[in-house]
Order: sequence, then structure tokens, then C-alpha cells
Amino acid sequence: MLPSKELFEGVALKKCVAATYNNTAFKLAPHILYTRHDEMYVDAVPLEKDGLPPREVKLGTFKLSGLKDVRVEDLHFERSEIFEPAAEKYEGTTLLAVES
Repeated sequence: MLPSKELFEGVALKKCVAATYNNTAFKLAPHILYTRHDEMYVDAVPLEKDGLPPREVKLGTFKLSGLKDVRVEDLHFERSEIFEPAAEKYEGTTLLAVES
């Protein structure tokens, strides 16, 4: 089963999500859920990677089927300035995106 319920909650309520992706622990600020080639993806700002802050702020793409041990954290985030909801890659594929 895909962890879509937790990610929908994270995007809708601007709550951070903890998960494991490729055997790496992340704390994510999920900004948008969308589909590509019949697969679900989330673009999120990684806030922690294996417990450490990232070297740079960027928007990462995570395939939902690769996320494990997903849980919603009781920590809110603000929409990142680097997130562009009108980007071409999201046209016609967006399921849910954070509000400004």
C-alpha cells in the first residue's frame, strides 16, 4: 500500500512527514503530490537527511512507492520560495499542492 494518506495530510495541513527513502531517513516538507507515467510522486523540501540538515535548500522528487515508514509529524512548515506550482511538469498531473 502506498503512503498516500500521510502525504495528502502533510500537503493539505502543511505538516512535516518523516520517511525512509533508499535506506535514508528523511524529514520532509511535502509541497505537491502529482502523477507521472501512472505513478505517484511527491516533491518536497528535505529538512533533515539522516538526522542532519541538508547542505542546500532544494526541492526533491520522491516516488511514493519508494517511501517507507511514513508518518506525519506534529511540525508545521511554510511554503518554500523555491516551489513553483505552475511549473510545466505539474500541468494536468497535480493531485494536491500546498496553498500559499
